[in-house]
Amino acid sequence: MTQPKLHFAHANSYPAGVYRQLFDRLGEHFDVQALDMHAHNPHYPVTDCWPHLVDEYIAELVARYTEPVILVGHSLGGMLSLLVAQQRPDLVRCVVMLDAPVVAGWRALVWRLIKLVGKEYDMPPAKFSRRRRFVWPDAESAHQHFAGKDIFAAWAPGVLADYIACGLKPHPEGVQLRFTRDIETRVYATLPHHLGGILRQGLKVPIGFIGGADSWETSQSGHQHTKALVGPHFRIVPGGHLFPMEAPLVAADATIAMIGELIGGQSKNVLKADAFA
Repeated sequence: MTQPKLHFAHANSYPAGVYRQLFDRLGEHFDVQALDMHAHNPHYPVTDCWPHLVDEYIAELVARYTEPVILVGHSLGGMLSLLVAQQRPDLVRCVVMLDAPVVAGWRALVWRLIKLVGKEYDMPPAKFSRRRRFVWPDAESAHQHFAGKDIFAAWAPGVLADYIACGLKPHPEGVQLRFTRDIETRVYATLPHHLGGILRQGLKVPIGFIGGADSWETSQSGHQHTKALVGPHFRIVPGGHLFPMEAPLVAADATIAMIGELIGGQSKNVLKADAFA
């Protein structure tokens, strides 16, 4: 029997290969495919609110598939999946967002004002990513660098090795990150501020959210608008923003269960206009 097709979109700065363990478990139930790295095709530059990244995603789906597919996205990938589903619902069966912050209401207004005064690169996480180290003498040095940081130490065994294997390329001084520091920072600094207006229109495909209990990122955006978006399809699992790396099997099983809910449930999510006040 042919497996349902699932297209995965990665988080900012983490190429698709980092999710190998997640994909292995999902692959028991779905035909899993992914774009290796979003935001690095010069034909689809990173600009405010990511319109070209959405176009890139749509072009990828049109090129790969002849039928609507399941979209699963982590963080950046989840937000892009939402925007794709809003623009091209004909390409999508359902969407599962993994700890993707939905910024709307007063937070979106503040974020827009920050951009208008030119301070978006002074705000975290762009503030930190613009100074991030990105060159090492060799892959082992890079591995040791990341292994010494709490955020990576929390990852499941083998995930950091996958990151090193898929995330580096040659540099005159050794190796560097394939997902460039400048692109990573630009993605953070251009985070959409227009989701409230989009979400008020409603979505024509079912959508769900799975978040990390200890996620700083989604705690900053709040869950009010996310819950208004997904209705009953809202779940929290142990871990932080990078819970798909911390517990890939738990993340995969939660995703499989959520897809079952979405495909077997209602075909539309109708949003309340006052939810985005």
